[in-house]
This record gives sequence, C-alpha cells and structure tokens, in this order.
Amino acid sequence: MYKTGILNSDISKVLSDLGHTDRIVIADCGLPIPKGVRKIDLALTFGVPSFESVFEILLKHMSVQKMIFAEEIKTENKALFEKVSQTKVEQQFVSHETFKVLTQDTVAIIRTGEATPFANVILESDVLF
Repeated sequence: MYKTGILNSDISKVLSDLGHTDRIVIADCGLPIPKGVRKIDLALTFGVPSFESVFEILLKHMSVQKMIFAEEIKTENKALFEKVSQTKVEQQFVSHETFKVLTQDTVAIIRTGEATPFANVILESDVLF
C-alpha cells in the first residue's frame, strides 16, 4: 500500500490503488511487457532514469513485503545485486523465464531506461498496519 506522495501521477495512482499482495514491476528497458498489463514508461534514453533511482524512490513510497528478482541478477549484474540485496525486505529469486511469466499477473510495469542485464524486480505490496 502507498505510504506517501510521488510526483509522477501514473505511479501515484497505481500506488494509491494497491492492496495487500498486489504486485508492480520496475523493469529495465528490455523486459517484454505482457499484453493487458499497464505500462508506465519513464525511459528517456539508455540509463535514464536508472533502475536504481526508481527502485530507491519506490521503496520510500511503497510498503513492500517481498521482492522477486531473476536468479541471473546474482551473476550477470553483481553490482546491482549487491545494492538491492542490502534491503531488509524478503527476497525471492526465480529463473528469468519464470520472472517474465510472473509479470503477467502484475498491476503495472514501470519501464526505466536501465540498460544492464536482469535489472528487474517485482515488488509485492504489504499493509501499513
């Protein structure tokens, strides 16, 4: 569930509407967007905005109970993995193919300009009480 304000009106609306266990995705610019899943496209150019900047902001404004990553991030994007693994939120790892299947059942995918491998996460909403 949504904790506090954010400037992007599309993201603000999605966060305000989240219920417990609803999921959203922060994606790099290459992740396929399933038909029927809302896409919020922030990508301007390669690297802008970065996955990390969007990830940090969303964690400040969203109550998250679990994060799901592709297992491949551990070996193919070690620098990003080290940064995101420092959070105290429960983490789950699945194959990249399974990750793409899981995105089909999400409220929205926020597309960043990130152009590094496996820079994607599914955030599962928690409750505030």
